[in-house]
Amino acid sequence: MDAAQAAGELALNYWRQAPVAWEKDGGLGPVSEADLAVNDLLEARLRGARPDYGWLSEESADDLDRLTRDRVFVVDPIDGTRAFLNEEGSFAHALAVVERGRVVAGVVHLPVMNLTYTAVAEGPALMNGRVIQPNVVTQIAGSTVLTSRLSDDRRQWREAVPEYKRSIRPSLAYRLCLVAEGRFDATISLRAAWEWDIAAASLIAERAGAVATDRQGDALRFNTAEAQANGLVVAAEPLHGEYIRALRPFPV
Repeated sequence: MDAAQAAGELALNYWRQAPVAWEKDGGLGPVSEADLAVNDLLEARLRGARPDYGWLSEESADDLDRLTRDRVFVVDPIDGTRAFLNEEGSFAHALAVVERGRVVAGVVHLPVMNLTYTAVAEGPALMNGRVIQPNVVTQIAGSTVLTSRLSDDRRQWREAVPEYKRSIRPSLAYRLCLVAEGRFDATISLRAAWEWDIAAASLIAERAGAVATDRQGDALRFNTAEAQANGLVVAAEPLHGEYIRALRPFPV
């Protein structure tokens, strides 16, 4: 948690200060000098404390030596970079420890909003130290869902597009945390989901009482060679099962 707090303090030095930014190759979105500075800080702190851990970060060149490590840090230095650059406060720092494919500790910190979500494998999910839990909803119709416009594409569904109520937040990690605390009923991502976006928050959602899987309903595994999941569906049961049954298992 101390590393996440330090990341937030550093990011705020750049926020609303017009940091240098550019688009990544391959249409992978924006990155800024703030992302790289926070990445350097986190790697120095975390790997300095645990040099035997592997490292997977959105802003580091991928070293596949991580696949040989029992424990790996999976980090998104700034999740929601576009929001950060637009001077919006809904960006987050997402930090996870993965052990043999499963997340065992996670922190999602939003410094502008003064929110810190945490969980460990055998403990409750917390928001600023308070236990949180998701909503229990029985049907898709009328459910509140954090997702992109892609979810309105008829081809993504086995039948008609459900009558959900769609909203969006820039940070995928924050979306999962909002489900974990019951402010929204579900979040779905129908594109491939990068591990650094979802690792920490998936544990927070699960320890709160939600189910977090890929779009087929398969368990999420982390520190994979491709570092991606086949989409994402997060909600408490029975809503999670309803979405899995309604979605086509593979993207169109």
